[in-house]
Amino acid sequence: MLLQHLVSAVFWLAVLGLVIGLARRAAIWRGGRAAVVDFGGLLQIPRRYFVDLHDVVAREPFVARAHVGVAGGTLLALFIVALNYGLGLYWAALDVVLLIAGLLAIVGAAAMAWRRRAAPPRLSQGAWKRLPYSLLAFAAAATLVGAVALTGTALAPWLAGLISLAFAAGVAELALGIGLGGPMKHAVAGLLHLGLHPRPERFGDQRFATALKPLKLTPEDMGVGQPADFAWNKLLSFDACVQCGKCEAACPAFAAGQPLNPKKLIQDLVVGMSGRTDAAYAGSPYPGQPVGQHGGAPHRPIVNGLINADTLWSCTTCRACVQECPMLIEHVDAVVDMRRHITLVRGEVPNKGMEALEQLRDTDTVGGFPLSARHHWAADLNVPVLTAGEHTDWLVLVGEGGFDMRYQRSLRAFVKTLQKAGLKIALLGAAETDCGDLARRLGDEAGFQRLSRQLIATLKARSFQHIVTPDPHIFHVLKNEYPAMGGSYDVWHHTQLLADLLAKGAITPTKAPGQDVVTYHDPCYLGRYGREVDAPRQLLKGIGIRVVEMERHAERGRCCGGGGGAPFTDIPGETRIPDIRIADARQTGATVVAVACPNCTAMLEGVVGPRPEVLDVAELVARALEVA
Repeated sequence: MLLQHLVSAVFWLAVLGLVIGLARRAAIWRGGRAAVVDFGGLLQIPRRYFVDLHDVVAREPFVARAHVGVAGGTLLALFIVALNYGLGLYWAALDVVLLIAGLLAIVGAAAMAWRRRAAPPRLSQGAWKRLPYSLLAFAAAATLVGAVALTGTALAPWLAGLISLAFAAGVAELALGIGLGGPMKHAVAGLLHLGLHPRPERFGDQRFATALKPLKLTPEDMGVGQPADFAWNKLLSFDACVQCGKCEAACPAFAAGQPLNPKKLIQDLVVGMSGRTDAAYAGSPYPGQPVGQHGGAPHRPIVNGLINADTLWSCTTCRACVQECPMLIEHVDAVVDMRRHITLVRGEVPNKGMEALEQLRDTDTVGGFPLSARHHWAADLNVPVLTAGEHTDWLVLVGEGGFDMRYQRSLRAFVKTLQKAGLKIALLGAAETDCGDLARRLGDEAGFQRLSRQLIATLKARSFQHIVTPDPHIFHVLKNEYPAMGGSYDVWHHTQLLADLLAKGAITPTKAPGQDVVTYHDPCYLGRYGREVDAPRQLLKGIGIRVVEMERHAERGRCCGGGGGAPFTDIPGETRIPDIRIADARQTGATVVAVACPNCTAMLEGVVGPRPEVLDVAELVARALEVA
């Protein structure tokens, strides 16, 4: 009976510690801004945990199985201890369940400890290295408690005390973790985060929602300049981080040696809200920036004390980090929120970033081109320019690619193919102003809202059924972000339309493909933001091309380095992101890299030295139709 009473005492001490710690942590979260939150999401935690979260975890089957064992076994064991020992029931049937739960947790914790023996460099060390053994001690103690109770074995006081200490060591990770910021903080914060997520739409019909939220552009809503400017449930979400480093391994900027690591970014925001430094951080640093030189407080500026500005400007907004995060943290939203403050309040955009924003303000184009030059490439193609009051079936928006001599070839191939299919198409011509994507990603939310309202007014004055664009950034912004600004349209990416035309027989290839080995590069704003990875592949297959996949492809494809304004802010690293992507392509033996984005075309063609030929999917289709 001594062991049972000791376990009961340890349990209630742990509950007290957990309550005090949670209250302490909640006080930190409450220091953030108010947020509109549906607390009904708390009832959805089990489904979101077992479906949405484990959908990401299951990408590593061994880790998923180990996590089921250690997390499932530990939670079940704690539940049984609460019933049987916390309430003093001491039922034998519950001890049987406790014994089984303990064994399950032992297997899971042992698997995690074994994995740590040859841990990938992305995993944080320090307290995280201790965690599997703390949980193993708890699991072993829970198993022994159940076994002793079932067998009625009389234990010497010292042995009962030893088992109780092992039990206490395990529960202390959870009970003290939330209050002291230990590894098991993620267990409580993570579950609350699933219920109070800043993007609750991620768990509904729009599971892969990616649209940035508009600012009110009031003095109180000009981005995030200090940790306390984040909404309280975003601060909660940062505490959910398990420091697994999957975001780090996926980040193109980190791979290129630029001063960004999404994992450390989140951890810096955690310590900033807690008023500490990063000295205790035990993971990979920002490349070129030693650990221990950053610190902050809730109401101190984030830049350049807690996080260096170059870290924020290194992000390509590709969302690879978000795609890989098992805790469903929104890194990119946080980066853009901090950029908004830098741009709108401080006016500090590096290199050619500010010049691009000024060009947008002055000319409604990124490059400062006259709007009348946007459709010069189509002068001999007899494509009508849609004016106010006229109607077309398909309105083609070409974006900044219309000013680029290289990408004009892709646009011509696309338009000729549509004409071959007999579609009724039109351009906006000089009336096509910038959609605002670059302005928004560079933090100029005011510029984005001006540009979006301007283009919406232009579109409202014209009659069309569909919009089609070869630019995934325009595709995403119009489809997913314009509705919040008052503009809702049926928007297609050009690969979707071409694949549809091919499937319906409206276009038929007449020329057999050559012997080139082709690999397809997924644009981030099409594959991850738009969740469209099938249409380009179906299209290439339909014209007789067999695609050889790169290791990182589809939703998990590697960024070309052209998003988020990165070519304009141009933060140096050890290498260039497009060089890494071309190296991926070379490993397939490909002689052609098929692309579906003007930014990808420019970035990958900018790689010097021997490389595969870069061709837009539309160019390959036009060749197959012999209209190029």
